[in-house]
Amino acid sequence: MEYIKSDKPDGCIFCKDSIRNDEFVLYEGEYSFVIINRYPYINGHLMIAPFRHVGNLEDLTSDEKREIFDLLSTSVKALKETMNSEGFNIGINLGRAAGAGVDDHVHVHVVPRWSGDTNFMTVLGEVRVIPEDVLKTRDVLLPYFQKL
Repeated sequence: MEYIKSDKPDGCIFCKDSIRNDEFVLYEGEYSFVIINRYPYINGHLMIAPFRHVGNLEDLTSDEKREIFDLLSTSVKALKETMNSEGFNIGINLGRAAGAGVDDHVHVHVVPRWSGDTNFMTVLGEVRVIPEDVLKTRDVLLPYFQKL
């Protein structure tokens, strides 16, 4: 509700020199970073993005692609070890027509899943219930990423 009711600021949520909230950043590499989704589909929903403001996969450098994929693997391992995730939905929405909420800064979604993790609220009310505050989830994951 906080997001729905709030004024949407101008700027990019992934750009450090824009409106990115560093409170949600779990790890910064040389070319990209891991950030916990402030408005997740489910607890542990992470996103990986390059530092550069790039909207197309083909505009990423080889180093950016390599690091993003390495951080994808690290993120999956972190979610398995800290949250006992049983599966994952991993995806990139390219363009507004594909459902990208931020269509001018490439980012990868890493959504942990558990057997039976859907609930009646999604079916009846078209809403999702998150059982843990996002910052508490961050606190569970942060020590794993700080070891890198």
